[in-house]
Amino acid sequence: MPSDCDVIDDIEDMVTPHEPTPHERQFSRKSVVPRARRRKALPLPEELQADSVIPGTQKVWVKTWGCSHNNSDGEYMAGQLAASGYKMSDSPSDADVWLLNSCTVKNPAEDHFRNSLRKAQDQNKTVVVAGCVPQAQPRMDYLKGLSIIGVQQIDRVVEVVDEAVKGHTVRLLAQKKDNGRRLGGARLDLPKIRKNPLIEIISINTGEGGEFDFCPSIWLTSEDTGAYGRDIGVTLPSLLWALVREVPEGCMLRVGMTNPPYILEHLEEMAKILNHPRVYAFLHVPVQSASDSVLMDMKREYCCRDFMRVVDFLKDKVPGITIATDIICGFPGETDADFQETLELVKKYRFPSLFINQFYPRPGTPAAKMEQVPAQKKQRTKQLSALFHSYNPYDHKVGERQRVLVTEDSFDSQYYVAHNKYYEQVLVPKRPEFKGQMITVDIYDSGKHFMRGRMVKDTAVISPSISRPLQKGEVSGLAQVRPAVPRLCVSA
Repeated sequence: MPSDCDVIDDIEDMVTPHEPTPHERQFSRKSVVPRARRRKALPLPEELQADSVIPGTQKVWVKTWGCSHNNSDGEYMAGQLAASGYKMSDSPSDADVWLLNSCTVKNPAEDHFRNSLRKAQDQNKTVVVAGCVPQAQPRMDYLKGLSIIGVQQIDRVVEVVDEAVKGHTVRLLAQKKDNGRRLGGARLDLPKIRKNPLIEIISINTGEGGEFDFCPSIWLTSEDTGAYGRDIGVTLPSLLWALVREVPEGCMLRVGMTNPPYILEHLEEMAKILNHPRVYAFLHVPVQSASDSVLMDMKREYCCRDFMRVVDFLKDKVPGITIATDIICGFPGETDADFQETLELVKKYRFPSLFINQFYPRPGTPAAKMEQVPAQKKQRTKQLSALFHSYNPYDHKVGERQRVLVTEDSFDSQYYVAHNKYYEQVLVPKRPEFKGQMITVDIYDSGKHFMRGRMVKDTAVISPSISRPLQKGEVSGLAQVRPAVPRLCVSA
């Protein structure tokens, strides 16, 4: 390689005839006196400044509004945070971080979310927001400067909270895709903390696979359960048959909400599945209105006759089935005649579970630009509520003997809540040995939303034999702590 220096062909060329021999070098070492060197002082351990923040050492309070799918997302986010070192708190005042998981379906739920947000800011809490509201309206003024987790990004909650506690703003709202196919946000094998340790909520429209620990009750949830598998060439019944083969005696499977169009394709098979002893004979099928003109304005893909066909078929093939439904009062353009059709529908079926909602315009939707009927919607909501409370759906069941699964506390904490085969609520004595068990009771009283039962002596108590129950606040899905159990394969 050309240079301005002489080229040295060999390392020996660097040795001159006057160099000391190796023997002389060794001998001369004896007369060498080492020079004392002043050592550099070792740096003192770095002291943490008063404003230093170490992510993972804070207490987090998670608050969720909305449907079972939203609750499942909240459970997954809590589990990931706990698994990474954060302490989960049941007390908002004691927590350093508030993770607010919102719902945008109803205005009251969004109002509660906004009120909680204001409280957090007034108390100088670190705030992270998640769920439908920030996903749909991330540029709202009251969300400025806040960290946001999109509904497809909940598997990255730890990253977002880490940055938020350091004072940074992070927004993860992008839609996940793989080869153009939309992906869900929560794999089923992520850590989770169940709100109720005895109930596993599984979202079947997200994830690739996972596991579930001890749980007497399994809820399948989705924006529309009936649409499961349409993107991958399978069906909801095929999933349900695979699941019931794995569900042991003493456990029950609950199928989530489905709109009429998709469930119409599977009525025969769904009736067989809902008759299975380990599946609740219960289905939530929203009708929203009995008027076809209103349904058309709502852009629904079904008419009232489709809904009635679903209900009539299932009531015939699944004796005793509970059908729950939703109704919206005061949708723009709804006339008195339209509403009267809805009243007649409720009179005919006397739904034991009826979710009544006033219409609230959502910003940016076509319905928000339509002519509103504010006065009528309040009156119609009261009228429909009065009709619903005029009948008692469980009076005729007093005196029956039923098998019930005990899974939770009553609101007043005076009873345990159990559910029979038809997912009807049965209040039973609060005896610790009943929790998580399937017992036999005699029904001796009933109310609008429940029955009361007493334990029948000398009858078998069935306990699901999967593994020990989770404790309240315990993280599930940690393979190194808990043994593996059957895996589920679900579609996006």
